Amino acid sequence: MFTGIIEERGEVVAIAAAGDSARLSVRGPLVTSDAAHGDSIAVNGVCLTVVAVDDDVFTVDVIKESLDRSSLGALRAGSPVNLERAVRADQRLGGHIVQGHVDGTAVLLSRESGERWDDLRFSLPPALARYVAEKGSIAVDGISLTVTTVDDDSFGVSLIPTTLELTTMGTRRVGDVVNIEVDVIAKYVERLVVRQ
Repeated sequence: MFTGIIEERGEVVAIAAAGDSARLSVRGPLVTSDAAHGDSIAVNGVCLTVVAVDDDVFTVDVIKESLDRSSLGALRAGSPVNLERAVRADQRLGGHIVQGHVDGTAVLLSRESGERWDDLRFSLPPALARYVAEKGSIAVDGISLTVTTVDDDSFGVSLIPTTLELTTMGTRRVGDVVNIEVDVIAKYVERLVVRQ
């Protein structure tokens, strides 16, 4: 489990296709400081399992399911990525419950800069719209964000200077594809109500 509070902005060192999967190597000095084989690290919001660590670079395998549901397949050497280690049970939950199980992708539709913040609007896939609520939580490229506005096919978020500085959202441009994970609690509530 993750919190959506990004620990560092890393950089893709290499990505190699392996049939219907890929092997991804990422530089992240902070997240590799205590990483070991089998640990979970979220890369742009996708929970991945560490298969090797070499100094400040960790390597993960990305299966077809993750490539199909996320934007990881579009990464190239040099691409910046958001990184977060799995949360320990004795840590504060600073963001919201993020599983690292990306539900799909969205496109950045617009970006408006304020004096100290930016308002971003993203497309919202129809199958996920029912899980997104104004003032609710959503993870965008692994970042825990509060939904400021929502309609049937898009949602908005407002980003503070810290988020703009410490994550990839500061450099995202209109047309960029991002990973989104809706609030897992909404999905469970729907399943429970539907089954009654």
